[in-house]
Amino acid sequence: MPAYKPIDAANVCYVEPSEELRARLSPEAYAVLVESATEPPFKNEYWDNHRPGVYVDAIDGTPLFASLAKYDSGSGWPSFWRPIDAGSLVLVEDLSYGMRRIEVRAKASGGHLGHLFDDGPEPTGLRYCINSASLRFVPLAELEAAGYGELAALFAAP
Repeated sequence: MPAYKPIDAANVCYVEPSEELRARLSPEAYAVLVESATEPPFKNEYWDNHRPGVYVDAIDGTPLFASLAKYDSGSGWPSFWRPIDAGSLVLVEDLSYGMRRIEVRAKASGGHLGHLFDDGPEPTGLRYCINSASLRFVPLAELEAAGYGELAALFAAP
């Protein structure tokens, strides 16, 4: 699992706090995305969402995860076994709280999304444990109207 070493973390894109961003995001989304907070398990919008669709970055709308890779990890947060495009994420070693974890950030916006663990299901064995507040869900039926029409191909039968 590749990650930046702590010395390299300074080179990672972080969100620049601003009043514009604070006004645009909910208080919880701001706390998660900008201040790296964690929302409560089982008390967040998408942990038990089973509808088909795509989860995008709540800051800039970059597509991050598809419901096809979402699974119930029992953790109380939305969990995915792979992103739509691994290049849209940045992984950073997180040594906070006396633990070694891998933080997941959105590459384009710099927003804190959650953490990556190696206890997920096959085929990757990974669990991207993501805060609902960092995401916006776009249902499959609304992808075209929302400007994500090309992603409907992810849901086409092989």
